[in-house]
Amino acid sequence: MSYVIEEIRPEWDGVICEIIKQTGAEFGAVGEGFGPSDPEVTAMSRHYTRDAGSLYLIARVGNRVIGGCGVAPFQGSREVCELRKLFLLPESRGLGAGRALAEKCLAFAESAGYRRCYLDTLLTMTSAISLYEALGFKHLDRPLDGTIHGGCDVWMLKEFSG
Repeated sequence: MSYVIEEIRPEWDGVICEIIKQTGAEFGAVGEGFGPSDPEVTAMSRHYTRDAGSLYLIARVGNRVIGGCGVAPFQGSREVCELRKLFLLPESRGLGAGRALAEKCLAFAESAGYRRCYLDTLLTMTSAISLYEALGFKHLDRPLDGTIHGGCDVWMLKEFSG
């Protein structure tokens, strides 16, 4: 099964919102303090724009959206970005789409001049954590100051080489 990766468009906002919420619920990321509850989830295409130093990508198989991933400034920083909302439908995991989405987001972030990339996630998301480690993220003892995801229990940071 092959997939295509492209930037989010308004017509996919509803389906990616459902994927984010469904996958979040699968891993217990429900309610305040978790990414699926962020207001941006209902209209990702409006919240992620290259002009704002952010990007949200979706993966499709045919016309079906199977997941997405984004990157945006962390608390308005020009040096630190945040990898956000990497969520895939259960049946689409293992295709390599998650890695491809994350790699494209990280390449965008580095080319946009960010020096570091932060993320927070849950200990139960073991496959995601393994992916993040393989992509060069290192574990932190605590979240970065200013994170809005107080329900997360894993915090990671990647330093860009450039």
